[in-house]
Amino acid sequence: MNQYLRMIVVLLIFSILSGAVLAFSYEIANPKIQEQARKDLEESIKNVLPGTTKYEPVEKEGMTFYIGLDEKGNKVGIAFKATGQGFGGPIEMMVGYNPKEGRLTGLQILSMAETPGLGARIKEPAFTEQFKGKSVNDPFEPKKDVKVITGATISPAGVANGIKSALEKVTKIYPVGGDF
Repeated sequence: MNQYLRMIVVLLIFSILSGAVLAFSYEIANPKIQEQARKDLEESIKNVLPGTTKYEPVEKEGMTFYIGLDEKGNKVGIAFKATGQGFGGPIEMMVGYNPKEGRLTGLQILSMAETPGLGARIKEPAFTEQFKGKSVNDPFEPKKDVKVITGATISPAGVANGIKSALEKVTKIYPVGGDF
């Protein structure tokens, strides 16, 4: 057999085996990954909607909302994802909203790539707790009604702008004082 042909056959066999191992690994790991993603989603919904024991996903106008329910099945509020632009890239967050009161019920940063020790402090309760109870009609302006983190003004502004932008859409779908 020609030397080049033998190398091609060996490479082909190696590629097929590698692909099979990768596919097998994916089949084993994917259910665990999906289950962890579901648990993370459930935990973040419960964090931003206090009193929630279960939730129902609802699709409206291209957005996914999670209607939080208490143990008796009463609606607690709505959770939704929002994205803002930080210094290190996109900041993805879960926001809790109570349409009856027109107030936010919580905020959790889901993912971000901000500078450790500075912008990454947006994940700390000292920053996120300021949004709890905030009216959807507030301006969400850094240094005015949103406290910033010293040395990291872009990250808090990204959070505030992301929430404000998402609320403009959300309050049209679930207006203040309306039912959800």
